[in-house]
Amino acid sequence: MEIQLDKTHPTSPPSVSADVPYLFNIKWSSNSRLKDVVQQFRKHLERLQTFWSTLDDIDRSLRVVEHKQASPAGSNRQISIGNDCFIMLSINATDPKSLPEGRDKKFLDNLERILETQLPRPVDVEKNDQELECGICYAHSLPVDDELRDKSGTGTDYTCDNTSCKRTFHSICLMDWLCSITTTRQSFNVLFGSCPYCSEPVAVKINSVKK
Repeated sequence: MEIQLDKTHPTSPPSVSADVPYLFNIKWSSNSRLKDVVQQFRKHLERLQTFWSTLDDIDRSLRVVEHKQASPAGSNRQISIGNDCFIMLSINATDPKSLPEGRDKKFLDNLERILETQLPRPVDVEKNDQELECGICYAHSLPVDDELRDKSGTGTDYTCDNTSCKRTFHSICLMDWLCSITTTRQSFNVLFGSCPYCSEPVAVKINSVKK
């Protein structure tokens, strides 16, 4: 918080600036002191805790673009839903839980209920981009599609066992690729073939994808 005093101080209230979504109205009288402004600012920060908690929940639970550079005053979040598609969320700082589905539920639960879809969860931040993207479709996440059911919007879920390769895939993409190769063998519900990158053996269950 930055406090600036006018030449008419203490008759006039000081001006306040801070990295918050909105400022409070200063209550000032002839008997007021600067410590009263600081106390009012602390109460204002307490009122903003629900707003910041909601943003923290979004940052932890969804694939937020560049949230680490977000200002405490910012109320917008850009959410990646896969395949270069995004949703822009704007949170009301004065009423952060103002969603029509019910205030007793978490913001994320309400949001997914309104959108009628499950949003992709964050990927492992310790992995690099090459490991995160699928080696076949080159996307980080599968499209959000009801036909994919539990695979809808999910990230890569299969990794080549070759330690020199370690390429990641969506199991559905790997299954489709193996089905297109004439040398692929099938035993019961498992397809056996070779990694598209290192030719090491790979195996994927056909029933791992619910269509």
